[in-house]
Amino acid sequence: MSPAHIPTLGQAPDSPFPDPLATRRSDGLIACGGDLHPIRLLNAYRQGIFPWYDWRDPVLWWSPAPRAVMVPARMHISRRLRRSLRQGRFAVTADRDFAAVVRACAGPRRHQGGTWISADMQHAYTLLHQAGYAHSIEVRSPDGTLTGGLYGVALGGVFFAESKFYRQRDASKIALAVLMRALSQWHFLLCDCQIWNPHLERLGVALLPAVEFQAALALGLRQRDRRGSWDQALAAVNLRDW
Repeated sequence: MSPAHIPTLGQAPDSPFPDPLATRRSDGLIACGGDLHPIRLLNAYRQGIFPWYDWRDPVLWWSPAPRAVMVPARMHISRRLRRSLRQGRFAVTADRDFAAVVRACAGPRRHQGGTWISADMQHAYTLLHQAGYAHSIEVRSPDGTLTGGLYGVALGGVFFAESKFYRQRDASKIALAVLMRALSQWHFLLCDCQIWNPHLERLGVALLPAVEFQAALALGLRQRDRRGSWDQALAAVNLRDW
């Protein structure tokens, strides 16, 4: 794919992005090119922009409108999921095995091959994790097997969810539910889920117009960054009374 009439980013990691509110494309594609340098990635997220592309293509940068977001305290938890959470059959941790979670998210899925999470993408987010910005949630079965999880980027009071996986029923939903409980108690404003789909809607994800999303993002970014490992902080979160 060679996007026509799409701005191309400069080679410098801090080269500016186009204004997401000025894009006229309905699909939200706003730029191409550049690389996944941590400085560029952080600048992108701070403007509500994220990379999404096939490994055979140049890096493509997106800011879709309307935007799929979840208020952490408003996640819809089904009766079955609530029962699974109360039973406590899974151990949930944070930032203990970021690389394994990202690899699992990048693996083949039913009815499709691999995902868009290329080796370059995995390396880039590992660097963000090492810098304290990217985080993983791990869900393990009683025997210690990694059965589900998710990862994303946190800036200020906004969590940008990137991908999730499961190898056992409800495992990824448990990861999301525990993360939303933690984000709510940590006073995060919202979780950016990027692109809407019916599954996300059932979980409580809503659509925000571009202007409203950018305003909420700006407000969330006023909070301090919660950098570093979230493992101990997650362990201290009240996970009772599901």
